Amino acid sequence: MRLSELKNTHRKAKKCKRIGRGVGSNKGKTSCRGHKGDKSRSGYKRRGGKEGGQLPLFQKLPERGFSNERFKVAIYEISLGRIDQYFEDGETVNKKTLMEKGFPMRRMKGGFKVLSQGDITKKIVIEANAFSKSAIQKLEEKGIEFKRI
Repeated sequence: MRLSELKNTHRKAKKCKRIGRGVGSNKGKTSCRGHKGDKSRSGYKRRGGKEGGQLPLFQKLPERGFSNERFKVAIYEISLGRIDQYFEDGETVNKKTLMEKGFPMRRMKGGFKVLSQGDITKKIVIEANAFSKSAIQKLEEKGIEFKRI
């Protein structure tokens, strides 16, 4: 057995498409590119957005309009479970104390909202900009003081 005698028995070798080898090959003359025009030239690249005489989609879409995105105010969300984890009995939870504990409150212009995920066991005072309905329900059940700023 020699290296030159080895054969690949698993898959057939795919025949390559030989273009531009005369009229008799059926792939000669225009080499499968049709006649004239940009597409028949070497180095041609199709440009995105062109729809061949039809008005391109990006020109049909309106330029004007209103989006509320510019006026959205970022609000930090914190769960009751995390408040319970970071605060002790008798402490007050507000923007200042959250910043002292290392929460990224400086970037949140809209203050913070308390969510109901997790459970709270400590008696603390919460001063927040907003509360979820289920968080208010949990706080009232536990008898924990909370205030909307």
